[in-house]
Amino acid sequence: MSLRVALLAAECEPWAKTGGLADVVDALARALGRLPEAGRGLAAPVDVLLPRYRSVAVPGGAVAEPPLLVPDPVGRGSVSARIVNVAAEGYRLRLVDVPEAFDRDGFYDHPDDAWRFAVFCRVALAALKRDGTPLDVLHVHDWHTGPALLDRARGEAARDPFFADMAVLLTIHNLAYHGWVPNDAIGELGLRRDDPLAGANPAGIDLLLTAIERSELANTVSPGFAAEAITPAFGMGLDPALRAKGDRFFGILNGIDPDLWDPATDPVLAARYSRTAPSGKADCRADLLTRVGFDPADHGIVVGMIGRMDPQKGFDLLADGAPELLASGARIVVQGSGHASLADPFRALAAANPARVALIERFDRAMARRVYAGADAFLMPSRFEPCGQGQMIALRFGTPPIVRRTGGLADSVLDVAEHPGEGTGFVFNEATPAALVAAVRRAARLRADAAEWSALRDRAMAVDFRWDAGPAPRYLEAYRRAAGIRLGTTR
Repeated sequence: MSLRVALLAAECEPWAKTGGLADVVDALARALGRLPEAGRGLAAPVDVLLPRYRSVAVPGGAVAEPPLLVPDPVGRGSVSARIVNVAAEGYRLRLVDVPEAFDRDGFYDHPDDAWRFAVFCRVALAALKRDGTPLDVLHVHDWHTGPALLDRARGEAARDPFFADMAVLLTIHNLAYHGWVPNDAIGELGLRRDDPLAGANPAGIDLLLTAIERSELANTVSPGFAAEAITPAFGMGLDPALRAKGDRFFGILNGIDPDLWDPATDPVLAARYSRTAPSGKADCRADLLTRVGFDPADHGIVVGMIGRMDPQKGFDLLADGAPELLASGARIVVQGSGHASLADPFRALAAANPARVALIERFDRAMARRVYAGADAFLMPSRFEPCGQGQMIALRFGTPPIVRRTGGLADSVLDVAEHPGEGTGFVFNEATPAALVAAVRRAARLRADAAEWSALRDRAMAVDFRWDAGPAPRYLEAYRRAAGIRLGTTR
């Protein structure tokens, strides 16, 4: 069966990005176009529909479609929108241009976000209908796309034959963000409080819950996190709805782009290196240590950590364990920004130990690549992690990860002690400074054996996380299954 598929998302790299959602949408869309079976599996390259935020510059060669009018969710007549088509690598990017909704600073956290994304979804569905070819699968991402499922279930869309056979696959990238709309704002979605679609909660509507309940299939971005998400400890209040879906909720491990993350071709690195020619990594280590003010001749282990300074990521575990690590001879390079309360301890540590602790408190792509390449080991002590990309990049760069056993981290890193001769990193269980310190010490001890460490780095660089190799074929299978469920030909 040849499928027409469109992706609906609030972010897409490189046009609009705050986190991993953007990377996944772009990388998956590109990978679907490269699949060998794409010619018979997909009717055409997929569409990606994205809001045109103020910061999104329309490139030359973009083609604007005729204006669209859609009913305003709050009943104020119609909303005018344009669709701007942009050629992307292997897919068609379609910018949903509604200035009154998206010509603003920032992507989120506006008081009328419910209305903004309700308009986005209405315009997206109207644009897909205007194309004339029925859509087999709408692949929606996170809470921002929940209004599309409300529209499919009500009013004109519910009665429109164009949408009758359209299946929905929901991908959940972060269960922590629900898109909660309180009762006094529910009208921004075009709903009344007594509308059955408003749900049973008298306080308001949860857009992510709506999407879970009304999608044919739902997935998250690793099998490990899918298993965790159906438990009260990790389900963020949505575990009953996820359990209710049974085998229609599952995990597909994300990938990375091996061309984008390649130490053999990366222009910002001090030296290029690869699995078969790894000697340049030592030059990258010396370059990183020189840049941050460390002594390159000191052989002590250098641990790098990159990420958003959020309690989820476990920066506090590293800060609390740092004195013990420093006393053992380790050095620490941290890059990130976010909660001041999480950055403050590293500022103090760096001020007191400038030759042993470095804090790079900014978003800096080039410096991040230098950390991935120049650190001896890469730390991800997350309290929960739907998938994670840092550990995959670190493996690609031959920098063994030290991760907590949770979600996608546990799916993508094999502990060297538990898998002799096959391990790719170091995995610890408890979200405590003591467990983190013990794991770093294990890494330092193994690193003292040059042959063992070289073998570990070789195994790390051999891991294949290409989107084409695993995730994209799994999504194509999910599209086929979702379409079959909608048509009643499969379960």
